[in-house]
Amino acid sequence: MRVTVSQMGAMLLARLMNLNDTQEELLNVVFKVADDNGWHILDLKDLRAMLTHISDNAKEYRTKYGNISPASVGAIQRQLLQLESEGADTFFGEPALNLEDWVQTDDGKGIINILNSEKLMRAPRLYSAFLLWFLAEIFATFPEVGDLDKPKFVLFFDEAHLLFDNSPKALVEQIEQVVRLIRSKGVGVYFVTQNPLDLPESILGQLGNRIQHALRAFTPRDQKAVKAAAGIFRTNPSINVAAAISELGVGEALVSFLDEKGMPNVVERAYVLPPSSQLTPLSEVGAYRQLPKRSAVCAL
Repeated sequence: MRVTVSQMGAMLLARLMNLNDTQEELLNVVFKVADDNGWHILDLKDLRAMLTHISDNAKEYRTKYGNISPASVGAIQRQLLQLESEGADTFFGEPALNLEDWVQTDDGKGIINILNSEKLMRAPRLYSAFLLWFLAEIFATFPEVGDLDKPKFVLFFDEAHLLFDNSPKALVEQIEQVVRLIRSKGVGVYFVTQNPLDLPESILGQLGNRIQHALRAFTPRDQKAVKAAAGIFRTNPSINVAAAISELGVGEALVSFLDEKGMPNVVERAYVLPPSSQLTPLSEVGAYRQLPKRSAVCAL
């Protein structure tokens, strides 16, 4: 699976490379120059070439695009080397990911796609940047469909805290806007994380369906997390939510879903019926390697 540098965009790349404001402004200039000239930045080699080109022609571009600092160019170049050492050079390029491959059906039944991010997770910034791009790309690509009986596409983001760790305010606001508006595209989004404090309050406020498993409160921070988790549910007079969160057993959860009018139901304590599937990790040499061969896009 690959994504072009142009598709990723300057904001997410700046976060990926941990750039400061001045360096991010220069990266925006690079993308603007490329757009104005109809140049596509496909991979990290293209981006490095663009940086070299702008640096070599700084006098020409400075009048139209503003100051081009050699120090910022050098800093971005060094970050590109770091990205390459983390394996990002194999992630950027063509052929780019086609979202249509993710919305296929099999005789009218939906298909579950699982993105194996075991290696990608070792580079948390790259992982989070990809997931944020993926969410924004779905929002930009899918047409408006209004309220559907059931969504046509549902995303589950595991380790969701990685999306928001050290994220600038502008990026969190962008995610909030996408989450708020993406429902009209027939898309559902679930953030999967152990602690509700991992998500910004502005994001928590946009979520309708809530499932909370046990949280053990041994420290003041744990107790704060339990209190925060209890506060996201619509009150049920028969349940002490804060106490229940610490008492939940294996397979138990507190749940609250939206009713037919879009209002949250009161919280209930429930057992979760596990799926009729293997719950243990797939082996690298066994069943796991057989899965791609059965994929509908295996030959593509």
